[in-house]
Amino acid sequence: MICVGWSVPSDRWTRPAGGGQVSASRRSGTAQPTDPENPGEGSGADSGTPGGGSGESSGTGGPGSADLLAALLDGMDAALCAFDADGVVTHWNREAARILGWSPEEAVGRRGFAGWAVRTADADEIEGRLLAAMHAPGRQVHEFALVTKDGGRVLVRTQSAAVPGPDGKPAGLYCAFSEVHAQIDLERSIALSEALFDDASWGVVLVDADLRPAVVNAHAARAFGVGRTAVLGRPLGELLAQGVEELESALTHVLAEGAPPAPAELWVSMRGDVQGAGERRCWRSGFLRLGSPLAEEPVPLGVGWLFQDVTDAKVVEQEAAQLRFRSNQLHRAGRAAGECEDPMEAATAHLDFALAGFADHALIDLTTSLEPPRLVRAAASPVGSPGPVLPVPMAGLPVRYPDGHPALQCVQRAGSVRASAGAAAPDAARGWAKARQWPDSTVHALCAVLRSRGRTLGVVTFLRSDSRPPFERSDATYAESVAVRVAAAVDLAGVLGGS
Repeated sequence: MICVGWSVPSDRWTRPAGGGQVSASRRSGTAQPTDPENPGEGSGADSGTPGGGSGESSGTGGPGSADLLAALLDGMDAALCAFDADGVVTHWNREAARILGWSPEEAVGRRGFAGWAVRTADADEIEGRLLAAMHAPGRQVHEFALVTKDGGRVLVRTQSAAVPGPDGKPAGLYCAFSEVHAQIDLERSIALSEALFDDASWGVVLVDADLRPAVVNAHAARAFGVGRTAVLGRPLGELLAQGVEELESALTHVLAEGAPPAPAELWVSMRGDVQGAGERRCWRSGFLRLGSPLAEEPVPLGVGWLFQDVTDAKVVEQEAAQLRFRSNQLHRAGRAAGECEDPMEAATAHLDFALAGFADHALIDLTTSLEPPRLVRAAASPVGSPGPVLPVPMAGLPVRYPDGHPALQCVQRAGSVRASAGAAAPDAARGWAKARQWPDSTVHALCAVLRSRGRTLGVVTFLRSDSRPPFERSDATYAESVAVRVAAAVDLAGVLGGS
C-alpha cells in the first residue's frame, strides 16, 4: 500500500514544473508560473505574502519548505495529485504525469477530473468518491479508470485522505495512485515473501553480505535444530560442523558472480547439542543474489538461500547405484574367472574385481584345523601400493592370530565379522592393526567365511584405511557374495590338487 503524508501551508501549495514551479491559489483556482530562479517571487496578487515574497525561505541559504516539499513530491515512486477544498488540482507530480501523460502545467488549476482525466459519464461518481475523503476518517481506497492524454484508459488504485487546515477543518485532500497491475505485482511480492517466511515446505534463509543469517523461516530453523531468533547474526560455522566451507564458498560466489544456473547439493551436519547433531544431511540448495531496488547501481544486500532436505532420496539413489556397480563387478569377475585354468587364479580374480571401490586390501586364509582353528595365508594384495591379489607360497605355517581375532571368530561362527579401530588416535590405530597382523594403515576390517560343500575352507578378509568409512551390513552382504565364489574356486583347487 502507498502511504503518503505531509503538511502544507494553508494559503498556497507549490510544486515544481519542468525545473520551475507552479503556484496554485486556493482563492482563484488558477495556476501561476513562478520564476525558476527565484521560487518565492510570483505575481504579487497570489504570492500569499506582502511584496510577493514566499515567506517560506529557511533563512540560511538552504531550500525553503516549498522547495523541499516540491522535491519530495517529484521524487516519489507513486503518482500524487492534490485538491483544495473546492476540488481544484493544486499538485501534480512527475509520476502522475508519466502515468497519464498530462503535464503539471496542464493539470494544476483544473477543477476536478471531468473532461480530461476521466470520462464525462464517470466524472460525477469518481469525483464524489474522491472528495468524500475530505470528510472521512483515515485513508480511503478506491479503484477506477483514468483517461490518459492520448485517449487511453488506465485502471488505477487510489488512496485519498483529507489535508487539514490551521483551524483543523479540511483544507483539501491528496490522492496517491498507481496502476493496478503494478500495485497487484507489489502485493503479490509482499504476499510471496510473507508466505516463504511463514512456513514454506522448504528452508528459506536470507544471508547478509557478511555471510550471516538475517532472516530464516520456520522450516529452516527446524533444519538447524534451533529457534528462529537464535540463528540470526551467527556465523555459519557455529551452526554447521561439516559442509560450512562449501556453503560459504557458494554464498561468496553468488555475491560476486550471481546465481548459479542449477541447484547444488550440499552435505552438512549440525554442530552442538541439537537433535541430529553429527548426522550428515543432504540439502539441495538454490541461491539468489539480492540487490536493492532503490539504488541506481546494483548493491548486493546478501543472498537468498533456499534448500530442501533430500537425504533420504540421495541415500536410496546412492544405494541403488552401489548395488548396480557391485552386481556388474560380480558379473565381470565371473566371466574373468571362467577363463582361468588355475582355480586359485580364479579365486584371486574374484577378489581383484571386489576390491574396486570396496576396500584397500584383501587376504585369503585357509584352514588347516578347525579345533582349535588354525589359518594359513594363501593369497594377499600388495601392501603400500595398489596391485592384483597374488597367491602366497604356502609353507604350512599358521598365521599368528591372537585369540579372539576376527578371522578366528569368523571360522568359529561360520559367519561374517566386522571390526574397527573406531576414532582411535593414529598411533593407537596402528597398534590395533599390528596386533591383528594387518597392514599399519588398517582401521576397518570385514571377515567373511569360505564355505563349500558344507565345509569351512577358510576366511576372506577385506581391509580399509581411515580414508574410507566403516563396513556396514550391506558391505557384509556383498562380501559374502564374493566369498561364495572364492570358496568354490578354492574348493576346486583342493580337489584338483588332491587328484
